[in-house]
Amino acid sequence: MLVAAAVCPCPPLLVPEVAAGAAPELDALRAACLDAVGVLAAARPERLLVVGPTGPEGSGRHPQGATGSFRGFGVDTGVRLGPDGAAGERTLPQSLAVAAWLLQRTGWADAPVEGLGVEEDLEPAACLAAGREAAAAPGRLALLAMGDGSACRTLKAPGYLDERAAGFDADAARALGAADTAALAGVDPATARELKAAGRAPWQVLAGAAEGADLAGELLFDDAPYGVGYFVATWS
Repeated sequence: MLVAAAVCPCPPLLVPEVAAGAAPELDALRAACLDAVGVLAAARPERLLVVGPTGPEGSGRHPQGATGSFRGFGVDTGVRLGPDGAAGERTLPQSLAVAAWLLQRTGWADAPVEGLGVEEDLEPAACLAAGREAAAAPGRLALLAMGDGSACRTLKAPGYLDERAAGFDADAARALGAADTAALAGVDPATARELKAAGRAPWQVLAGAAEGADLAGELLFDDAPYGVGYFVATWS
């Protein structure tokens, strides 16, 4: 049963060592993400599932104790998913590495953690099914969904400017803030792909997990620094 959820973006710039001199520009976003993780802890879950977008190489389950790093960004900062556990052979994909950093920053020790990497192109039906399966397992579940909105909000955005991006992100922000599972389930994967919205698949996993849970949502952050839509929301 899903008892709480949080939605956070997953840019490596959330990690101050990666952002370096630009770190203060994302202080408000960082604070909102840490507050969102606090809502998960307050729900007293018996297990935490962290869901993040990835390519085929990072898809699937990542056990507690799995490790990752930000060395690809020139920073020798390593992370571990959860407080302990076997490291395993697989490296955390970027989105789950950012989640692991958030959990470490809050000192997460409230429940066992598992990561789930979902391919950005995973069909909505499969995303919803994965969420339903997670919620149906025994124990009180908290879910942390990592993923960005459109990367096409400005001329200097990673995906350049697309006039559809602002409307897409506004709809996503409304759905996340209202815990509107139907709206999230209906996000078109083709449009999300064209707008480079990496959060679509994790949001739909969350939508599947939250069906029938009757959770109330709150939007903590909605902005587009660097031309990318970043949202932070809590469901409880």
